[in-house]
Amino acid sequence: MSVRNTIIALILIILWPVTGGADTLFQEPFEETNFASRGWYDTTGGVLSTTVKYAGTRSLECHFLVGGMTCNGGNPGRLLFPETDSVYTSYYIKYSTNWVGSGQAYHPHMFYFLTNQDDPYSGLAYTHLTSYVEEVGGVPTFTIQDGVNIDETRIGVDLTNVTEQRAVAGCNGDSDGYGNGACYVAGSVHWNGKIWTPGGQVYFNSTPGSPYYKGDWHHVEVYFKLNSLVSGKGAKDGIIRYWYDGTPIMNHSNVVFRTGYYPTMKFNQLVISPWIGDGSPADQTYWIDNLTIATAPLLVEKQPNPPFNIQVR
Repeated sequence: MSVRNTIIALILIILWPVTGGADTLFQEPFEETNFASRGWYDTTGGVLSTTVKYAGTRSLECHFLVGGMTCNGGNPGRLLFPETDSVYTSYYIKYSTNWVGSGQAYHPHMFYFLTNQDDPYSGLAYTHLTSYVEEVGGVPTFTIQDGVNIDETRIGVDLTNVTEQRAVAGCNGDSDGYGNGACYVAGSVHWNGKIWTPGGQVYFNSTPGSPYYKGDWHHVEVYFKLNSLVSGKGAKDGIIRYWYDGTPIMNHSNVVFRTGYYPTMKFNQLVISPWIGDGSPADQTYWIDNLTIATAPLLVEKQPNPPFNIQVR
């Protein structure tokens, strides 16, 4: 990391607000647009709605125009938080009734979590590790990519018992039993990706009155933790847990996020920069409210107009 970026990182960590319980790293109620004052950086804007909100007076609005790849009006950008091997995120989300997402089997990207192995201004997809929290086609999805770690000289070779200098999300073998992951050419290098879903169940559907109706507010909670290292090798004990309106829908405890080649890897960056690579097939919108980032699972009190109050579960 350059001296300039190190200084920027230190400044941002000093600026970012910490509230809530001992495990809480950051809370964003999306009540006003001065994102930089709360530690966000590399921003392109960010539109707040006063008519659609879960609590308070506003929510973050991501409006895709037809053909648009990003939110019309920009996004909050990046946020650095203290290095941690585990992340819990909680937020409320609502979609426009015509929401169709990307119309593809991939995208939109919504929340990105990066690590200290990459620069504060690094790219988002081709990194040492990017973890995505999103939904694709109404299905809650957790994805990882670690393309920078790919051994380009041994594409398609299972290196899991050969070396720790390899990727875990595809191209260099199956590290944890969830399949080899995707492996594809992107320019002069290979990219990869491994995906976890709750068995394909659609949790954001088009049926009004359904408990899964996308036009209602829903509470999403996701917890993920880096695997440990045993004798210098990545152990199969990383965690992914996902709750929808308080109901657990994903629970994995033998995930490999990292290898022994990156013993100091920790999560330290959140990015909100929604992306539909092929362009949005519809004029559509989603709203996010009451975002929390913590190091352990928390419980947001649920009331018709709840205070932004955190309690340890």
